[in-house]
Amino acid sequence: MQINTQIDDSYQQKIAAIHEATQLNTPEIIKQALDLLYEKTALTGRQKNRILLEMLAGTAEGPEDLSVNHKDYLLQGWKEKHGID
Repeated sequence: MQINTQIDDSYQQKIAAIHEATQLNTPEIIKQALDLLYEKTALTGRQKNRILLEMLAGTAEGPEDLSVNHKDYLLQGWKEKHGID
């Protein structure tokens, strides 16, 4: 796809500064800028976290009451590991 557009002097200066710093040509600068904007707007952090949690849900094994009695399980594990009665 070819895109033709008019940009004002401030954007021309920004493109020139980016080119100077990176040696990227204008189409590459625009592509990378679009990629960054897409990543930023495609999914919010909350949406990414929700997807990650959905992927991880049900993948761990352990006692059903672990969230309530985690201190008891931790103490029991330490006792077994270190031979404490």
